[in-house]
Amino acid sequence: MDAEQKKTLIQALAGTVIAHAEELTALDQAIGDGDHGLNMKRGFEAVLAEADALAQKPLPDALKAVGTQLVMKVGGASGPLYGTFFMALGKEVNDAPTLAELSRALAAALAATRARGKSEPGQKTLLDVLTPVLAELEAGIAEGAADLPARLKARAAAAAEATVPMRAVRGRASFLGDRSIGHMDPGARSSALMIAALCDALAAAAPAEPVRPAAVAVGA
Repeated sequence: MDAEQKKTLIQALAGTVIAHAEELTALDQAIGDGDHGLNMKRGFEAVLAEADALAQKPLPDALKAVGTQLVMKVGGASGPLYGTFFMALGKEVNDAPTLAELSRALAAALAATRARGKSEPGQKTLLDVLTPVLAELEAGIAEGAADLPARLKARAAAAAEATVPMRAVRGRASFLGDRSIGHMDPGARSSALMIAALCDALAAAAPAEPVRPAAVAVGA
């Protein structure tokens, strides 16, 4: 993955979060502090401002730098959680990962995020998107799926929607008890948006032929 490709991914990720800030704020107003969209926008504006410099870094260092920015700029629970995810991913991934290597790194990053938030899937958090998306990635790799970006994007969207009937167990929304039911979790939605942005950018750059799980590097 060259610098231009990394910059494209960073811009896609940050731009999507920034563009959906009002939606994320509205979701959080229903069951949280009402600041998720604004906080995420602030964090990713800082990331976007550093896009050129980040793109020049090796992939592990770029991911860790993104995580650091999110910890510093995003308030509430989301900053530490997303920051932990990106920093842990940067520690585990190499500069040109195969899909299988990326999957292992994502699993480690997800474990770090679970530990940081002291939460598990099923508790109406961003884990309810990240966990099934990782499972979809692992399944797609095993199958050698050619449509993996589309599958991951669809799985993320469905997983975010599946948080609507859940009762919140962690975070500010948990204070509402049963009143949290019927609302999409803001963190789940922001996760789904970011996954969709990355999948669209990767799909646009990917070759048309089926992936080879053991040999294809991300973005190659």
